[in-house]
Amino acid sequence: MSLSMYQASIPVIVRFLERLSAILAKGEAHATAKKIDPSVFINARLAPDMFPLSRQVQIATDVTKGGVARLAGVEIPSYADTESSFAELQERIKKTIAFVQGIKAPQIDGSETRTISLKVGGRELSFDGLTYLLNFVMPNLFFHVTTAYDILRHNGVELGKGDFLGG
Repeated sequence: MSLSMYQASIPVIVRFLERLSAILAKGEAHATAKKIDPSVFINARLAPDMFPLSRQVQIATDVTKGGVARLAGVEIPSYADTESSFAELQERIKKTIAFVQGIKAPQIDGSETRTISLKVGGRELSFDGLTYLLNFVMPNLFFHVTTAYDILRHNGVELGKGDFLGG
């Protein structure tokens, strides 16, 4: 049995965006229960030279919507990167999930050999579709979801491995 590009991407991306949403919900509930200004969490960082929570969510959604769009050969939705509340971050995740779920298997299957080119940090990168998915899109998604988890956990939100992996 072979694994299709659709199977390797869409269900995994949706699952981890849903996990990110659940992690943020726990962060918001913790802020409310402890009477902490939510912006403390939204702007929190693990280190001074790292992006804050809000940017971690933005990048996680950007890399997935961009990744799926490039593999499917469709236009990448553009978001303004202005989210400053849990509600706005949740809406961004919800929009991204809806976009990703709108991509159907025939649009993405067979994209293993499609040439994917993009600029990252001023550098031009080029991949075949499979390498792009497995070595760029998915690791970036996991990194930014993990970092969002870590920021909230570091700030006292009671999170565990089950929150990251889900049921």
